[in-house]
Amino acid sequence: MSTPNGFPQHSGACVTRSTEGGAVQDLQAKRAGKAAKKDAGGNGALTFEDAASAGTALTETLKLLPDDLKANMKLKPLTPRPPQKPRLERAASLDEKSWRRWRRFRTSQESLTDPNDTSSSNGSLQDALSPPTRGRTSPCQRCCHHSSLHSSPGASDGSAEGRSRGSTSDLGKRASELSSAFGGLLRGKAFTGSKPRLAQVMPARPLPPLELSGASPSLRTANRIDSDCLDYRQHSQHKLGRVSSSWSDSRLHGNGMVYDNCSTHSMKSTFSLLTPIRSKDVRSRSYLEGSLLASGALLGAEELSRYFPDRNIGIFVATWNMQGQKELPLNLDDFLLPTDPDYAQDMYVIGVQEGCPDRREWEIRLQETLGPHYVMLYSAAHGVLYMSVFIRRDLIWFCSEVEYATVTTRIVSQIKTKGALGISFTFFGTSFLFITSHFTSGDSKVNERKLDYNKTIQSLTLPKNVPDTNPYRSSSSDVTTRFDEVFWFGDFNFRLNKDRETVDSILNQNPETDVSRLLAYDQLTSEMSRGSIFKGFQEADIRFRPSYKFDIGKDSYDTTSKQRTPSYTDRVVFRSRYRDDIHAVKYSSCPVIKTSDHRPVFALFRVKVRPGRDNIPLAAGQFDRELYLIGIKRRITRELQKRKEQKDQRSSSICSIS
Repeated sequence: MSTPNGFPQHSGACVTRSTEGGAVQDLQAKRAGKAAKKDAGGNGALTFEDAASAGTALTETLKLLPDDLKANMKLKPLTPRPPQKPRLERAASLDEKSWRRWRRFRTSQESLTDPNDTSSSNGSLQDALSPPTRGRTSPCQRCCHHSSLHSSPGASDGSAEGRSRGSTSDLGKRASELSSAFGGLLRGKAFTGSKPRLAQVMPARPLPPLELSGASPSLRTANRIDSDCLDYRQHSQHKLGRVSSSWSDSRLHGNGMVYDNCSTHSMKSTFSLLTPIRSKDVRSRSYLEGSLLASGALLGAEELSRYFPDRNIGIFVATWNMQGQKELPLNLDDFLLPTDPDYAQDMYVIGVQEGCPDRREWEIRLQETLGPHYVMLYSAAHGVLYMSVFIRRDLIWFCSEVEYATVTTRIVSQIKTKGALGISFTFFGTSFLFITSHFTSGDSKVNERKLDYNKTIQSLTLPKNVPDTNPYRSSSSDVTTRFDEVFWFGDFNFRLNKDRETVDSILNQNPETDVSRLLAYDQLTSEMSRGSIFKGFQEADIRFRPSYKFDIGKDSYDTTSKQRTPSYTDRVVFRSRYRDDIHAVKYSSCPVIKTSDHRPVFALFRVKVRPGRDNIPLAAGQFDRELYLIGIKRRITRELQKRKEQKDQRSSSICSIS
């Protein structure tokens, strides 16, 4: 169905031709009213009395077109479109979403300023203003639909006055004003009064700065801490007094994720646990490189803080007189891995006196117990004196070359049952000396034991090639003054100056941990207080029963005819160049190991470590790889055997016939 002018007629859009002059007056009155409302709105906001006024304005504008222009115009039929259905799109970044909105807005502006295509402006505005996830139209969309329906090609030509005003330039000007109004709406302006307000297209606040991150937080799951270990930081600080452990970087508990002094969202979470290295840092060259003040020094402060932010490491020191027994304990877990504290230490140093005949088997057992997290940095022997040093395998790069020396205190030097064995090395910038000794035995031979001590400190030729960290505080007559931290442990053979009956009576009265009355008769405590032995050394408080002498395989002290008095022969003492560098965490014995007449004695320490210089000879990550492989293989074999036994036990059944 068509109008008399040949233009198609649409439902919902009634088009009439006005031939009277009164229509022009009405149009002028409407224009004056809209101008007054625009001035009253202020701030450049476009205001309307109702939603239909926007469409009426565009319809009246089309009536002012000249006859020759309307004759050449070919307007396409317009059919109202239903709201768009929600579309499923892939997740886009903020930059991509902003680009899409800007592109749709530019398209809508171009369509509004094009007089030959009115339908494209309607679609563009709908695309730009309607959210993709909603199915209803916004107030602005209803205004656009209304104006498009009334802008039909059957509009009146108007009078001569209207034709004179409805020139092509006037139409372009009004279209530009309309597009500017819609642009203001898109930039966050709204209808005044009680009219609905359009949602802002641009973000309400500035976008966050771009991070130097290689992945979104959802991808950073490889380094999350197990939920069972989330209380590690607080529990460790409460139990051990150290803020963190070197099991990992101590700042990994801030957000349950591993990180270092870079941002939490570091690139290392995607590619590796190592800190990213910038190219410009590699290019830079400094005369301080490799020294204490250099940021890239292997043993410098930055690397030390990365592994030990509180600059404290945990050290396990143990001594055990094995009495030369061939039989080794079936399980060393209670000895090397006590349940209190809950976390293993960074370094394990075990000294043995009267060691078992098969020294290699003993070292394999140690490696098997400590597991794959530890490697044997060094091992040395002096007759039946053994010492083994195990360290976390990721810390071997910060150790210097390991040196050792021995001293024989016997008159005949070929007999190496009594003497001392020392191992020394530097870790970062702190030098360590570990000495295990076996002094002269006998209840009354205190002077002989002091002679053994003096000979040891004078005869141990350490260090050899590794430079002294503080030579101004060293003495050539005392090896213990040439190192920052010194641990001396072994069977010192100092006894209790009391008869067996009195000692038994005290032990029976205080079967648990109150041994203060026994220590009043201890020879070593008395000599140390006088300063005649172990000058400058300290010992942690003793809260365990005497470690000597037991019946093998039993918890009872010597029941033989000799009736030896129980004594604290096995001890661990320490000294430091700097005050409060060594803090004793635990000092105890292991009563479950009963293969010798001595009980193993161990101590846990928290030791302060200082940064060092890269001018010392390093161990270059060397360790006993063969021992490592044998110990791990045996560990796996025993675990598989244990599982098989448990499986066979569950599958077995007993049938009874009644």
